[in-house]
Amino acid sequence: MGRSLHPGAWWLWALALGTAATRTTNPLLLALLVAVSAYVVATRRPDTPWSRSYGAFVKLALAVLLIRLLFATLLGSPIPGTHTLFSLPEVALPAWAQGIRLGGAVTAEALVFALYDGLKLATLLICVGAANALANPSRLLKSLPGALYETGVAVVVALTFAPHLIADVQRLRAARRLRGRPDQGVRGLLQVGLPVLEGALERSVSLAAAMDARGYGRTARVPAAVRRTTAALTLGGLLGVCAGTYGLLTAEGGSYGVPVLLVGLAAALAGLKLGGRRSLRTRYRPDRWDLRAWLVVASGVAVAALLTLASVRDPAALHPGVVPLVAPTLPVWPAGAVLLGLLPAFAAPDPKEPS
Repeated sequence: MGRSLHPGAWWLWALALGTAATRTTNPLLLALLVAVSAYVVATRRPDTPWSRSYGAFVKLALAVLLIRLLFATLLGSPIPGTHTLFSLPEVALPAWAQGIRLGGAVTAEALVFALYDGLKLATLLICVGAANALANPSRLLKSLPGALYETGVAVVVALTFAPHLIADVQRLRAARRLRGRPDQGVRGLLQVGLPVLEGALERSVSLAAAMDARGYGRTARVPAAVRRTTAALTLGGLLGVCAGTYGLLTAEGGSYGVPVLLVGLAAALAGLKLGGRRSLRTRYRPDRWDLRAWLVVASGVAVAALLTLASVRDPAALHPGVVPLVAPTLPVWPAGAVLLGLLPAFAAPDPKEPS
């Protein structure tokens, strides 16, 4: 099989880190989460086209952060502040647009609040980029249940489109530089964009032909009672998962959240198991979920669980105040919990080593 980790383990680890990022607005903890994901990607990223997409996700995260700050500057913020940095010309709006402001005073409190809020979303995007760079999309598709095969194909195609698009742009820009032609600016963008779109169209047609030749969408005949049971279990399970998750997020639903969530997960998994009977497919050399995969997933889950616990026990450390402005500090044991996310850099196999 080669020295590679189960792709599902990488996604669960990255999503757990993203969950941890949603539990705090402390910029030091968020920066530590980004550093942990970057180090794991640098040490365990394979030399493949999709692995180069991590840089694109980092740039997307920076763009999201800048847009969030720009909106806070131009449209104002609901956070009151007393430290005015500068003032913009304010546009008078009609009475029906009360609560919306264009221009005016820009305070340090509003910008810091926007920075914390945007950094949380940026960290989540970087964690998703880490999973996209580490996990093999085609091997992830092989590991999906049969009931999710068609949906998984669509998701995998979407995930692999961006890395291939980035690789095409880099290749075409390098070719234009070798020929002494401009590769930047509006003119360079237009002359590079047409070949990229043409290559994407050719790849889509080839993919459609390959999927049709392999019988994509073919289903087996199953009794009507099995189909109805599958639909009921899947729909009921998903509703139970939603209700249980809502219960966990609210103080009133703490008593029923966990039981409803577990029952919903069991029902949804049973529905997926029954739904797999309609998919006529086999797995060639399926990926094994070994001890290293469990260690990788456990490290991410531990980070998410410990930061969730810290957000309940010490919310001031994980959510530094902005009114009044307080300098963020790095809490000791939540920072140690984040460092547990480095375990995949040592437990996962190095893809650069031979099998």
